[in-house]
Amino acid sequence: MVVIDVLNDAGGRELLLNKYGLRKVPVLAKGDQFAFGQMLDPFAKLAGLPMPGADRLSPEQLYKKYETVFLVAEGLARQFPAERFRERVIPHRERLIRTLSYHIFRIGESFLETWNGAEYSLGIADNEPPDEMMTGDDVARYGESVWKKYEAWWKGLSEKDRASLPPVLKTYYGDTVAHQVFERCTWHSAQHCRQLVAVLDRMGIKAERPLTPTDLAGLPMPERLFE
Repeated sequence: MVVIDVLNDAGGRELLLNKYGLRKVPVLAKGDQFAFGQMLDPFAKLAGLPMPGADRLSPEQLYKKYETVFLVAEGLARQFPAERFRERVIPHRERLIRTLSYHIFRIGESFLETWNGAEYSLGIADNEPPDEMMTGDDVARYGESVWKKYEAWWKGLSEKDRASLPPVLKTYYGDTVAHQVFERCTWHSAQHCRQLVAVLDRMGIKAERPLTPTDLAGLPMPERLFE
């Protein structure tokens, strides 16, 4: 297996674009076939590995875990000093702490937009926060507003939809059952929470409420903080 770091390997971006017409990672490629790492099932199938998902959390379990992720992310954002909120998350990548904090909640908001008919497009959750969101508290209050949308969404679901989230949603990695998209959004936001804890630690600030192993149990989390 050859691993190509498109940020640091010369020609990596060009190979990904010219051979496969792709700009998004992670991607597993085998001959002329490829699978996005955003969804584990097709990724595992192409790799010839056992298919995940046999013990997939129910929509209700995911909803409760995502609520915890939002609460933790709001607290973490508020811990960053205002004067450091525009520093980089890690030195060799351009993403700012402010942007990453906003992204955690934007991922969740994008799922609701997709549920309501939008396409989960390539950059739907990657936009920059509005200019008025300058502090961690600003971004946390945005997160609170997104979760109110979730509460209304969950309350309005039928018993059938709560049981399995059966609708098929349009995403840039293919038409996918909503249950799987919701799972991905939950662990995606959770992974970024872990990264914020690491950044606070680097600043000498102890996270008041990080995500615990119990919070993350059942989610297909990456082993490393920055993949």
